[in-house]
Amino acid sequence: MTEADLSEAGRVFGEHRGRLFAIAYRMLGRVGDAEDVVQDAWLRWSAVDPGEVADPEAYLVRVVTRVAIDRLRSAQARREEYVGPWLPEPVLTTPDVSEKVAFDDTVSTAVLVLLESLSPLERAVFVLHEAFGYPYTEIAEMVGRSEASVRQTARRAREHVEQRRVKYDTDRARMVEVTQRFIAAAAGGDLAGLMAVLAPEVTLVSDGGGKAPAPRKAIVGLELVARALVTFAGRMPPDPRSEIVDVNGGPGIVIYSGTTPVAAVTLHLVGGAVHTIHLISNPDKLGGLVPGS
Repeated sequence: MTEADLSEAGRVFGEHRGRLFAIAYRMLGRVGDAEDVVQDAWLRWSAVDPGEVADPEAYLVRVVTRVAIDRLRSAQARREEYVGPWLPEPVLTTPDVSEKVAFDDTVSTAVLVLLESLSPLERAVFVLHEAFGYPYTEIAEMVGRSEASVRQTARRAREHVEQRRVKYDTDRARMVEVTQRFIAAAAGGDLAGLMAVLAPEVTLVSDGGGKAPAPRKAIVGLELVARALVTFAGRMPPDPRSEIVDVNGGPGIVIYSGTTPVAAVTLHLVGGAVHTIHLISNPDKLGGLVPGS
């Protein structure tokens, strides 16, 4: 391939890179893994003659989808040995990153957690159809299955997700207000203040990966969760700093020690009260939250 051909290949690939990352991230739940898949796609793309590819987007999405399915199969085996609950790696969805991770609820931590219970093929079909609107005929070619098989897979995946999906609040102003109150109460060790923003059936899921202090089972119930949060806040490094930032498409909390992120928290509300809390303290999953990263 000549230098001019490589330059043209790079230009075409750049047009689709954001979508490729968004697909891979939703399938894998890890930023680094998604970037590796996109890099694999580039290596394959740079080795072909673009002039011989009628539809570059379809070609690239097919490559990313199949590589991600293979990675997801091996990742699921590793996650069975993971210490404590496994949560997706948080990603900042600020304006510069939103182009990579197009906004919709399939990028929220709550939905990504649900997708973990799907098979790799079901997850791929769900992401391609529900998040990106690809027709079943195209998805069939991308995953190497018949259209009838893909339709059946999509139906199973959709039913599985909808049966388990909680209808969380989407009012942004309310979410920010509750998040602010949550931070103030947790930082101040204010049990009553925390309980005022938590739903009676609130659930706390913490992911420390065995590398940071975190409960190894979900905690359920108003008082138990409030006390666990106060305990967690008391274990923060000296002079922690909390910021409300957009994480996975909605207001989230990142806790820093200096410029090092030590935890990320996303709150999911029902009826204006916090119904589910995802707390990630595994340092391996916080690198993308460093300011300026």
